[in-house]
Amino acid sequence: MAFTAADVKNIRESTGVGMMDCKKALTAADGDMEKAIEWLREKGLATAQKKAGKIAAEGMSYADVIGGVGVVVEVNSQTDFVAKNEVFREYVKGVATVIAEKNPADVDALMAMNFPGTDRTVTDIQNDKILAIGENIHVRRFARYAEGVSVPYIHMNGKIGVLVNMEVADAVKGNATVTELGKDIAMQIAAMNPTYLDKADVEASTLDKEKEILMAQAKQDPKNAGKPENIIEKMVSGRIGKYYEENCLLQQAYVKENKMSVEQHIAAVAKEVGGAVAVKAFTRFATGEGIEKKEEDFAAEVASMIK
Repeated sequence: MAFTAADVKNIRESTGVGMMDCKKALTAADGDMEKAIEWLREKGLATAQKKAGKIAAEGMSYADVIGGVGVVVEVNSQTDFVAKNEVFREYVKGVATVIAEKNPADVDALMAMNFPGTDRTVTDIQNDKILAIGENIHVRRFARYAEGVSVPYIHMNGKIGVLVNMEVADAVKGNATVTELGKDIAMQIAAMNPTYLDKADVEASTLDKEKEILMAQAKQDPKNAGKPENIIEKMVSGRIGKYYEENCLLQQAYVKENKMSVEQHIAAVAKEVGGAVAVKAFTRFATGEGIEKKEEDFAAEVASMIK
């Protein structure tokens, strides 16, 4: 029995399953709508799609170096309990391997690539995991560094994932002290959450806005009443330095020795090992940041059930 585009559309609307899977279902069911829906349910696709509507704000951020390529990826789940599930964690590691080996342009491209050791896509495997685990999971974001030396750090079993990318002289590549430096800096990033690598990276518009705010604060401070404009401007310039120290990694105080900056510590390590070392980039993912979590009101839910 043949089927039309309208048939595919109807099944898609009734199940929420993707267009290609709807076509496969209709082909397998020889165009019979009811059998096609049954086929989707048997494959678990309809169930997986239904769960996909649920908010996933937990999960884990995973960082690793695979074949010399640094990768950090965030994969979300609905509950923290599932984030500790070994099935979920192995899926996350497989996703990281795809990113390292195949260099996808974005998450959509990643999901269409084959999962390691299979002839099925990452999306197909994800749907399997949704069924096995029993709740929604999805890949949210990733970063990849193919050049230089990358050092990963995972904090609190994936609550935070950090990847530091360094440019290192050939003579000191693989040096244990340099690797330790990368790990220390990654831990600093996890703890201090810098917005920028260096003060030179701060946009002029951001600085202008910060100066405007600081000027307004200084003028409203009774202690500054009657002070000339140029004096207040000097005070603001000093506070901009504080802004750099709080928001720029290289200008932050090094947490293990706060008498020097991160930049100064890197220079000291480079001198110690006898080769150039520079941090070129970093990525920090805090799992679930920015995702609006649904607040459950169980009292209201129970009340609605007994009305």
